[in-house]
Amino acid sequence: MNHSKQRPTAIRLTRRFRAPPRRVFDAWLDPGLAGRWLFATASRPMTDVEIDARVVGWFRLVDRRNGESTEHHGRYVEIVPHRRLVFTLQGGSGPREATRVIVEITPRKRGCELRLRHENVPPDRTHDTEARWTGILYGLGETLASRPKHMDSN
Repeated sequence: MNHSKQRPTAIRLTRRFRAPPRRVFDAWLDPGLAGRWLFATASRPMTDVEIDARVVGWFRLVDRRNGESTEHHGRYVEIVPHRRLVFTLQGGSGPREATRVIVEITPRKRGCELRLRHENVPPDRTHDTEARWTGILYGLGETLASRPKHMDSN
């Protein structure tokens, strides 16, 4: 029996935000906001962002620096406004095969709780992928904190 081929794993992260569920959810699908935090860093927002925010729609976020480009792309599988988002994900420095990301947002007295589950992550990429999502969700929190509340009515 060969044990060298390990089964893909799932990463689970939970974060609380002071922002209402609508703002947190919309940040995933608004190209102007998503490019600031999704797969980005504080000093390096995405250079190209395209989002077709509907079931079977797609997204593409690209970072072009010094002649190199890194692309993250996928398709939306499920969209339940302000509560749940499921999408496939490929690209970046991750696996070549598509993985699946599930984002669930639950209202709380003050803001909301976001639970993220990234499925089918190769075992040798688990640590790096979890660290990357930790940074990405931190960036989401910073983006939400810096966004004027009057923009919520849009």
